[in-house]
Parts: sequence; C-alpha cells; structure tokens
Amino acid sequence: MNRREEMLAGGADDRVESVSEFTRRVKTLLESGLRPGWVRGEVSNLRAQASGHVYFSLKDAGAQLSAVLFRGDASRQTVKLRDGLQVVVYGEVSVYEARGQYQLIVRAVIEDGVGKLQREFEALKKRLAEEGLFEADRKVAIPEMPVTVGFITSPTGAAVQDFLRILTRRGWRGRVVVLPVKVQGEGAAAEMVAMLGLAQELGIFDLLVIGRGGGSLEDLWAFNEEPLVRAVAACPVPVISAVGHEIDFTLCDFAADARAETPSAAAELISSHFVAAVERAAQARDALGQVVEHVLTRAGERLDHARSRLRLLSPAAQIEQGHLRVDDVGNRLGGALRTAVQMKRQRLTEMRTEWQRLAPEARVQLESHRLLSLWKRLQAASPASVLNRGFIIMKDETGRPVVRAAGVRPGQKLAAEFADGTKRVTAD
Repeated sequence: MNRREEMLAGGADDRVESVSEFTRRVKTLLESGLRPGWVRGEVSNLRAQASGHVYFSLKDAGAQLSAVLFRGDASRQTVKLRDGLQVVVYGEVSVYEARGQYQLIVRAVIEDGVGKLQREFEALKKRLAEEGLFEADRKVAIPEMPVTVGFITSPTGAAVQDFLRILTRRGWRGRVVVLPVKVQGEGAAAEMVAMLGLAQELGIFDLLVIGRGGGSLEDLWAFNEEPLVRAVAACPVPVISAVGHEIDFTLCDFAADARAETPSAAAELISSHFVAAVERAAQARDALGQVVEHVLTRAGERLDHARSRLRLLSPAAQIEQGHLRVDDVGNRLGGALRTAVQMKRQRLTEMRTEWQRLAPEARVQLESHRLLSLWKRLQAASPASVLNRGFIIMKDETGRPVVRAAGVRPGQKLAAEFADGTKRVTAD
C-alpha cells in the first residue's frame, strides 16, 4: 500500500488547497487558537516607517519573534523603542498572508530594563578587563608586510568576498588562506577556537583575521563568548578582529591585537604598508630613470664633444682648416686690394675735378662770359640803344645835349637826333 492509499484508508482529506487557502486556514487556527497575552523580549531590528507603523523583532537567547506596532497604537505608547531595549509587550498573534509569516500585533509596550544579552556583554567585558585581558601591553604588533594571512570566517559569506576584492584591487602580493568556520549560532565560537588552535599548529601564518559581516547583537554573539575571547587574547600569532560594521563592537575586538571596523577595512589595513612601499618603489624607479637619463644625456654630450675635437685634431681636419685659412686670407687680401684701388680711383676723380676747376681754359672761358655780359650791358646803356627804343636827344647849336626845358630860349635853334637821323627845330 502506497502513501496515498494509506492516507485514504486512514480517512485523510485528499482535497488540494492553494497556498492562499492553506495560509488562510493557518491564520484562522492561530488567531482563534491563541489568545492575546504578554511577551517579554529584547527589541531588535527596529524600523520606523514613514506611515507611522513600527516594525521590530522580540528576541531572547533561544528564539526570535516578528512584531508590529501600528500607527494608532504607536502614538499612545510612552516607551521610546530602541534596539537592545528589554520590554514586555501585550498583543495578539496574526499571520501576514503575503509572506506566510506570523507576527505579534503589539497593543501595549512596557519597558523591562536593559536587555539580557547586553547585560551579559557588559558583565563579561568588565570581568575580562579587570583581569587585564584587554591591556595594550599584552597585544602583539601587526606585521607591516605579512606574506601569508589566515582569514577565520564563513567561506560563503559576503565578508570574505569583500576582503579578497579589496586586496586584489590594491595589488597586494601576499597569500590568503580562508579558514572556514561557522560565525553564528550554536557551536560557532567553539569552531573558531578550534580553528585558532589549528592555525597556530600549522605555523605558516604571519597574521590572522577573524571576523564576519554586520548583524544584530545576537547574530554577533559568538564573538562575545568567553572561550573565543580568551583564545584570541592568548594567540601568539597577531590577530585582527574584523567583526560587523563600524558601530558594532564585540569582546573579540578588545582582545585582538588590532580592530578593523569591517573585513574590508582589515584588508586595507593589511595592504596599506604594501601599497605605500609600491608607491615608494615607483617613485624611486621614476627618480632612478630620470638620473639614468640625465647621466646618459651628459655622457652623450661629452661623447659628441670628444668626437668633434677628434675631428678637429685629425690631419685631414688640419688640412681642411689650412685650406679654409688660405681661402680666407686670399679673400681678405683681394678685398683689401679692391678697396685700395677704389680709394685711389676716387682720389684721382677728385683731383681731376679740382684741376678742371683751376685750369686757365676754364678761367678764360669764365672771364669771356663775364666780358660778354658787361658788353651787353654797355650796349644796352649806349645812346644808340636809347634812340632805338624811341627816345630823342635834343642838342643845342654847339652840339651839347639839352637836358632841361628851362635852359631853352624862345627862337633858339635846336637839333633833334633820332635813331635814323637829325632834324633841325626852333624853340617856341
């Protein structure tokens, strides 16, 4: 008889329900079967929505319960909820059908003091601190250039991927060995203690990192358990604690030789000196390259200078220089002769010009021109020239010129001389 026949024989209902129908039946059973009541727990994962509704979880060391405080009920509460707050709430169970998740609809909240886990954390921290477990003089210096790093963490978590990605991006050249352990829940602390011991026995690690991603206080609780905290503090290999986010602190953070806010920050811390050394090496390489280039340039210049001097001092160069000097002297001599001849020619021209100026022929010619000019002026002033211009010369009986009318007597005989002859006239 198969399972179906057994179910039918036992009177089981073989009606097939949809998910919605089944979830609705569960909702009805839970809401009708469980009466409203009081629940004590610690507030965690608190989220206040813009709608006014408040979502959170109630938890203790063994379980966790989703809860919601709707806007109307939230506005009436006097207790200000926060993560880690220990409260007693009154409410009824309900099922959120879209997710198939049951939750507690909270109607009233009463503060119940500091959360149990937080109290345990503070008490253990105080006791271990009084023992000196967290003292600075117990810590080991973190190596600047670790070659082999062991990472004690969950091999499937995002923390190990972030850790390796940062080291790869920064070009770190060391080796990472992932030491797989549970990082949450029962037995997680014991596994990490055992892995710390194994890492010490292997003796191949320069540095150990222990950590995981962020979470609530109970998610990170394994890193607060006393055996693990003591094992971290006693480890002879330097240990970096990289648990959670920047605001998360665990007792392993205080016991480790150094704390990193996150696994990514631990990767940056490990590779920081390596990156700085690479940068210094690059700067030294560039500086060395510049020095070598400068030296080679100077050597090339000296070599070119030596080659030039060698060419100048060679017999062929000396002969060439001699030819150049002969040509130069010849050119200078030719130029000097041409200049001297030109100067002599110019002087001869000047003397010829001066001789021509002082020669008798030129003086005679000049005086002839002057004499001719005087003769022309004399001719222009002669009586004949005056008569030719239409004038008359009056003369008395004796032939002397009459120059004034007052000197003429009436009836006096005069002679009027024209250019073409003389006429006798009598004065009135």
